[in-house]
Amino acid sequence: MPLTRITLSTGRSIELTELRMSSTYGGLLEGYPCKPVNDMKVSGVRGQAEQAFPSSPIHLVPPRREYPDQPDSPARAFGPVEVLPPVACTGLFRSAAIGPELNPVLHRSTLTVVWFQDTPDVPSGEEADLALRSIDWDELAQDYEL
Repeated sequence: MPLTRITLSTGRSIELTELRMSSTYGGLLEGYPCKPVNDMKVSGVRGQAEQAFPSSPIHLVPPRREYPDQPDSPARAFGPVEVLPPVACTGLFRSAAIGPELNPVLHRSTLTVVWFQDTPDVPSGEEADLALRSIDWDELAQDYEL
C-alpha cells in the first residue's frame, strides 16, 4: 500500500512506497550553511540513497538555494551564507511499466528520488512541489518484473 500518490506534470501517477526525511542542517555544530557545506550535504543524502536502494536508479532534484546575506555583509571564510530548504527527503517511487511491450500486471517501474523541501509534509497529488512533479519518469525510471 503506497504512502501517497503524486501526479506528474505528464499525467503519470506515481506511488511513494518509502520515505526518509531528515533535517538538512541537523548535526551542523559550528560554522554556517554555505556552498561547500551544502554541496557535501546534497552529495551525502544522494550517497545514502544509493546505499539504501542499490537496485533502483537515483535522481536528485536540484535543491533551491537562497542567499540571505545583505550586500554589505562582511566577507566570510567559506563564501556567503547559502541556505537549502530545511528538510532533506529520499523517496522510493513506483509506477506502471515504461515499456509499452511489457505486461502491466507483471511489470512496474521504480525510481528513487532525493529532494529538499520546506516542511516535513508528505508530498501528495497535484499539490506536490512542481520540481518533484516535473521528473521525467520515462527517461529516469527503470522497469522491473514483479
